[in-house]
Amino acid sequence: MRAAQVSKLEGPEAVEIVDIPEPAPYPGGVVIDVHAAGVAFPDVLMTRGLYQMKPELPFVVGGEVAGIVREAPEDAHVRAGDRVVALTLLGNAMAETAVVPAQMVFRLPDNVSLEAGAGILFNDLTVHFCLRTRGRLAEGETVLVHGAAGGIGTSTLRMAAALGAGRVIAVVSTEAKAEVARANGATDVVLTDGWLAAVQELTGGRGVDIVLDPVGGDRFTDSIRSLASAGRLLVVGFTAGEIPTVKVNRLLLKNVEVVGAAWGEWVMSHPGYLREQWAEVEPLLAAGTITPPTPVLYPLDKAAEAVASLDNRTATGKVVVTLR
Repeated sequence: MRAAQVSKLEGPEAVEIVDIPEPAPYPGGVVIDVHAAGVAFPDVLMTRGLYQMKPELPFVVGGEVAGIVREAPEDAHVRAGDRVVALTLLGNAMAETAVVPAQMVFRLPDNVSLEAGAGILFNDLTVHFCLRTRGRLAEGETVLVHGAAGGIGTSTLRMAAALGAGRVIAVVSTEAKAEVARANGATDVVLTDGWLAAVQELTGGRGVDIVLDPVGGDRFTDSIRSLASAGRLLVVGFTAGEIPTVKVNRLLLKNVEVVGAAWGEWVMSHPGYLREQWAEVEPLLAAGTITPPTPVLYPLDKAAEAVASLDNRTATGKVVVTLR
């Protein structure tokens, strides 16, 4: 089978298209003919050996797929021919065939294409975890998201209202990205230059209830300042590269929180949590309450460019690699 593989930890440019044997089926595993694979920022870090989890070299890039079940165990909840999405987690996604534990495989609603489906699990379930479990989003609250034109950002814009938010403010770096944010459901958009003052004006000085921050860097302290009383700043990642620090006296000023939101760790340490998430998210997707992503598509031959687009911040929305 053809696959996008990393054999040297030299960044996205080290991704190569190779022919390798299909993975062997194993007890409890679902064999999937992969049509599309999602790209996420951990993939960038893994190509440099900088992610907290490090697969052995060489490894196939990507952690989420969409495709058609070729075969499944008799006691599995999916059958041959089912359209599914699945989490491969540490690699093994950007290949023509994947074998995935049954508990990581989910039926895809009929109204969601396979290409869009490949962009759902990693980002949407991360955002669901952030807003529901770690952020404790209450009905009518205001959510602000940094990097709002990226994968996690557009997922937040698509999902926040369905999960109860009354207002969703997008922070972006350019007018072009502002259009992406509006198209994905932002109620308000502000540019990074002067964003804090703009948010204070939009909220009448009150601030926001939740900040979802996959960026980190030098805007972190202002994110704390942007919170209303009892607000929560959700730390999702550090795409800016710099890991910020916080002076905890700032948390006392308005009784605010800085909350870690590592979805992958939670999934691994809380068996059954993925099923709980999908049980809520899937009906919302099927009903159109949450719109599926409109991914930016790259063919497998351009997998290195797809990963690089997240590294150089040219990506808008979810990036997906197509294999069939």
